Amino acid sequence: MTKVIAALVLLLRFFKAVMVSGVQTLQVIVRASVGARTPPPAAFLRVKFAPMSAHGASLLGCMITLTPGTTTLDIDMDKREILMHVLDASDTNAVVQGIRNDFEPGLVALFGERT
Repeated sequence: MTKVIAALVLLLRFFKAVMVSGVQTLQVIVRASVGARTPPPAAFLRVKFAPMSAHGASLLGCMITLTPGTTTLDIDMDKREILMHVLDASDTNAVVQGIRNDFEPGLVALFGERT
C-alpha cells in the first residue's frame, strides 16, 4: 500500500468512525435523558497500539479524541499503550477493535516502525 493510498483510506475510515460514533453518542445521551434510564457505564481503558513512531502515536491519540465518546488521556511510548476514557463502556472490545481495524493499519503504513 503506498503512503498516499494509506493516507486516503485512513482519512475515509476516520470520517466514517466520527459519523458512526457521533450517532452512537447521541443515542447514549438521548437514552440517558428520557425517563428514569441510567447512562451506560463509562470507563478508563489501557489499549496497546501497534509499533509506530511518536508522531503516529500522537496522531492516533488525536483521532481517538476527535471521535465522539472517546478521549485520549495519556500515551506511553515505552509500553506502546494509550490510556483513554470511553463514554459507553458496555462493549469495550468493540471500541478497541474499531481502533485496531479503522486507525492502526493506515497509521502503521504511514508511521510504522520495525519491531
